[in-house]
Amino acid sequence: MTIAHTVAEVLREHVTLEVEGLDRMYLNVYVPQLQRELGVVSFFRYHRGATFASSALMEPITRVFVESVKEFAERGGIEVVAFSRGQRKDDVMQARLKTFAAAEGVVFIGKAQEKASVFRGEKRVDKEGRRYPWIVRSTALVNQFYFYCVDEDFGPFFLKFCSYFPYTAKLCLNGHEYAKKQLAKEGIAFEALDNGIQSCADPARLQAICDGLGAEQIDALLRKWLARLPHPFTAEDRRAGYRYALSLLQTEFSLTQVLDRPVLGRVFFEDVIRENLDVGRPDQVQLIFARRVTRRTPGRFRTRVITEGVTPSLHVDYKNSRIKQYHKEGRALRTETTINDTRDFGLGRRLTNLPALRRIGFAANRRLLDVQQVSHDCAIGDDAFQRLQHPLVVQTQRAPALRFGDPRVQALLAVIVLFRLLPMGFSNRDLRPQFAGLLGLPPEQLTPGRMTYELRRLRLHGLIERIPRTKRYRVTDLGLRTAAFYTRAYARILRPGMAFLSPLSTSVGPPLRRAFEQLEAEMDRWCRGKLAA
Repeated sequence: MTIAHTVAEVLREHVTLEVEGLDRMYLNVYVPQLQRELGVVSFFRYHRGATFASSALMEPITRVFVESVKEFAERGGIEVVAFSRGQRKDDVMQARLKTFAAAEGVVFIGKAQEKASVFRGEKRVDKEGRRYPWIVRSTALVNQFYFYCVDEDFGPFFLKFCSYFPYTAKLCLNGHEYAKKQLAKEGIAFEALDNGIQSCADPARLQAICDGLGAEQIDALLRKWLARLPHPFTAEDRRAGYRYALSLLQTEFSLTQVLDRPVLGRVFFEDVIRENLDVGRPDQVQLIFARRVTRRTPGRFRTRVITEGVTPSLHVDYKNSRIKQYHKEGRALRTETTINDTRDFGLGRRLTNLPALRRIGFAANRRLLDVQQVSHDCAIGDDAFQRLQHPLVVQTQRAPALRFGDPRVQALLAVIVLFRLLPMGFSNRDLRPQFAGLLGLPPEQLTPGRMTYELRRLRLHGLIERIPRTKRYRVTDLGLRTAAFYTRAYARILRPGMAFLSPLSTSVGPPLRRAFEQLEAEMDRWCRGKLAA
């Protein structure tokens, strides 16, 4: 059996299951009114009826909360585990899950000291010199309670409460575990990966389940367990509007493509790494995330190749987010976009922004795969290639040729690759500085009229198209494939090959140089024989 040799072949011919869905989610659970000092003051003075807002009023709430956690554990026979420094909390959960037989419930309660944002009191002096207490935001090392649970709809998850005011919590869940639970409830046979699904009797239903996991289901999970677990706010507090809300801290969007042969994962990464080590450059990151990168854009833009054992993984960093691509358990290709700050993409952090964030995360995965496939498998047919080498007339408009090897054409096609995946396309103005740079010209020397000439011949040859009712363009599929072929073939075949054959070259080792010298010698011998006759 032959092994596929290109990225496109692996993805086109050897994927047995493809699933797109939410993976791990880490959410902030907080009371919106208690995130600012004045909100805390209002809570104590106008809701709780205190004369002054003071940190002394927080201590009784904390004491009652801690006692309620202790009583909850004793009443349910739940073990309280004090995490040691550096201990992997997930490993503790996995070990206890093996002996947890209930459909849902609290597996154990973890306890750890961690830094948290809290409010504390300080003394201030008014205009008449009288001292009074006030509330300020600070950080402190406080106890955190981890409630590790199993839900009949979501599977394993944890809810972590800070034991000090304003008692912010964190919710961590996994979309793949949710999908497994739903498949099991519906009686659909499947084979699980550690954090994913390897095979499924009804792939369409699996994808529908993953698509159906959204803000409504996640919020319902939180409300369900807030009603069961001890937490610091009373029913009266909740009736007054002091209720927990959810915001997005970290969200992973995954695309899992199960391969029919484990060796193909290695083939894929060997090809991808060789062809795409520059995928973390700012221009490439701009393509993948569809966000403009300028000199003032904060954060790092880089590509890292990390090898664990014999299997490499690819990491692309963008601001506070990243794309990770790896071979999962030797069976599946996992492409995973992790967004750590929604504001990197112009979105708010509230859970209601999840649908918009999904579109960004899943599109980033697909864009990365598109770039990888076309950059590796960019051949074009001979007819298409020959048409580009000659001028043509389209509806009385003459389009000059786009001859392979012409420095101006090579620069033009290298530039349009950068704009292929931008959803809003590009304009004359966007293209000029990039094109001028490749030609070695100052941007001001490349006029809009000169750029219009280049855009017109690209359009008439079918490599770009105008976006209706705008002055912007987008690169066509033919344009991307042609641009990739021209740039790769020129940079990797023609230019280095001609350098070896040049009489000025000092390199005599390459087989190509030796073969060409032998060809020249044979041609000279043949010509001399014909002339002598």
